[in-house]
Amino acid sequence: MSKRGVPPSGKLVISSIFRDENILPTLLPLLSEAVGEVCFAGPLLPFDRTEYYHAEMGKPLFRRFFAASALVSRDALPEIKIRMEEIEQKFSKDGQRIVNLDPGLLTPENFVLATGKNFSHRIYLCNGVFADLTLIFQKGEYRSLPWTYPDYASLEIRSLLKELRGSLLQQCVK
Repeated sequence: MSKRGVPPSGKLVISSIFRDENILPTLLPLLSEAVGEVCFAGPLLPFDRTEYYHAEMGKPLFRRFFAASALVSRDALPEIKIRMEEIEQKFSKDGQRIVNLDPGLLTPENFVLATGKNFSHRIYLCNGVFADLTLIFQKGEYRSLPWTYPDYASLEIRSLLKELRGSLLQQCVK
């Protein structure tokens, strides 16, 4: 028989998509205020694998990841998603977002994004937030699934998440 318990915390990773990188110095303290200290993770990346955000945000678009310093309880993901939406609204102009913030939780076994959109592979958490199992860790690397967004399936992002996984594992043994 299984014994229920609270799983270990994970590393909060936030993807930001934007057109003007001058937003970053203003965004960083707001993220830290909302979820605790965060720092940049990985380089500034072009965001060119989809045109999904072009109508709302223009182009070209860029992505920058942030990682929280402290580990986060897995059940905090819905509340964090709601906080990210509030920050998006603060930056909106004429009802259009100028930054998209997608929080995810990195654990030794997987990477889960929070989303407000339901789909067959997503599990409802609470408050209108779903968990999207985006990547699984298997045979020494994060691996994509049939529904993984193409950008998250890229070697560049999977490598960044693997690097962050290393820092997560170090934090877990402290």
